[in-house]
Amino acid sequence: MSRARDVAYDCVMAVSTEGAYANLLMPTLLERMRLEGRDAGFATELAYGTLRMRGLYDAIIERASGRDPRDLDAEVRVSLWLGAHQHLAMRVPPHAAVNETVSQVRRERNEGASRLANAVMRRITERDAEEWLDLVGTDLATRHSHPAWVVKELEDALAADGHEGEVAALLESDNSPARVTLVARPGLIDREELIQQAGGEAGEYSPYAVVLPGGRPGDLEAVAEGTAAVQDEGSQVVAAALAAAQPVEPGERWLDLCSGPGGKAALLGALAADGAATLDAVELHPHRADLVRRSVRAVPDEVVTVHTGDGTTWGESGTYDRIVLDAPCSGLGALRRRPESRWRRQPEDLPELVALQQSLLANAERLLAPGGLLAYITCSPVLAETREIVAGTTLRQLDAREAVAAVTGTTARMWGAGPHVQLWTHVHGTDAMFLALLEKPGA
Repeated sequence: MSRARDVAYDCVMAVSTEGAYANLLMPTLLERMRLEGRDAGFATELAYGTLRMRGLYDAIIERASGRDPRDLDAEVRVSLWLGAHQHLAMRVPPHAAVNETVSQVRRERNEGASRLANAVMRRITERDAEEWLDLVGTDLATRHSHPAWVVKELEDALAADGHEGEVAALLESDNSPARVTLVARPGLIDREELIQQAGGEAGEYSPYAVVLPGGRPGDLEAVAEGTAAVQDEGSQVVAAALAAAQPVEPGERWLDLCSGPGGKAALLGALAADGAATLDAVELHPHRADLVRRSVRAVPDEVVTVHTGDGTTWGESGTYDRIVLDAPCSGLGALRRRPESRWRRQPEDLPELVALQQSLLANAERLLAPGGLLAYITCSPVLAETREIVAGTTLRQLDAREAVAAVTGTTARMWGAGPHVQLWTHVHGTDAMFLALLEKPGA
């Protein structure tokens, strides 16, 4: 497992010190080291679990060492995080966790640093996880390894949505690895065919979702061809709701205003093709626009057109019948999938994000034709990014629960009090996606 530990170390170091993204970097590292199967799974769990739980591990390291972990060399701090995770969460024998951590520090720093690591790890392995939680996990933020401000935002959002008192369950779900879910893009591949090809099972809510038991989805023929892709089931549901909200008329023009990296654009493009509609996909950054083009490659060229442009100013007024605005946001609804984002985001980021969301929504409103529909979506339940944004528009808010019920084959009442829909990781097993459906008067 030494190579697997090296991969995990390289991943956590790059994420923590260079701003890398674990979900993008880890596949590259695994391929470079030619890790597969059990070794790849060990490396992935060690890296992702460490990134999720580093807040708790800092509290434990501080107690075990008597010093602020932020004062440690990065190589030492990261190695101690990894060692703590192996002992407390992965059932690695104490002697192995100590020895591997000490060896890592000796390679990356020096003999003196390795002696410090040895002393700290021996203290850490004197207690098991529950004993450490009893000692340092006296508040929810530390116990579940989330910044305190994130806990407060999630707590407020839960209470507003009728889930008061459930924050501990949500935080716990954030620390559980997400299942790998594929989307069988309609008209391009049948879900049953994808289930047979992938060896998975049907998702619970999306009629296009296939949940995999494991493995490497990129090796599947359907994923390579673009007829299927990795996409969270909640993301599938809120995107498809725009098409399900009312019957599609041939010739409709649709718009994905913030389309990168292209998952929702590809699903909407497939649905548009089925309804004889067309889709424009707009993305600000050229490299992300290229990702959108790759994502929609299996959709007929005449259906989807990808543009590089600024979503706050792009387009001609009143030209689109349906618009999806998957707004840039804090991403606090996908913390299980993006383990580093809880530490990367800061409360002072919210005002800038809110201003951008308001500008995007104002332009989407301008672009919408009379009688047109707009799906405002975020991968965040934070009230300032969701309900409060929608409250500032002149568009009429429809009952999104009806559209989600139509997609999922359920009843509207199971999706909350409305008129918006807020998915929750601990309730639905999806990312915590927010959906509001808005209509422009005047049809």
